[in-house]
Amino acid sequence: MLFSEQHLDPREYNPLALAYIGDTVFDLFVRTRVLEKGNRHVTDMHADSVRLVNAVAQAKMAALVEDMLDGEELRILKWGRNARVNTHPKGATIAEYHMATGFETLIGFLYLNGSERRLCEILGAAYAKFKEE
Repeated sequence: MLFSEQHLDPREYNPLALAYIGDTVFDLFVRTRVLEKGNRHVTDMHADSVRLVNAVAQAKMAALVEDMLDGEELRILKWGRNARVNTHPKGATIAEYHMATGFETLIGFLYLNGSERRLCEILGAAYAKFKEE
């Protein structure tokens, strides 16, 4: 795990805690990909980022990579998707928000588990498939 001085076992956290860190990991991934397009005005980079870092886009990405997940990863996605949340953003349906939460839960789990290679595979595939559509 990149930023922690200790090993954090993702199995000790609830799905919303995993989604909490997963959201930030996903945001960093997207911002890094946006930065790869070259040095541009920050406003333009931010606009590119918000097109991807939102519940609707994350829900779609989750659906696009669901078939490449192994049994445990799929279980974690569903665990996060089924977590009890009290709110949802105005621009997304409840179903999209739940799926996005599942996607963030999976990302958080993989990050805390130290599965960087698998995390990059899933995020890279989600990003590429989303950009194709």
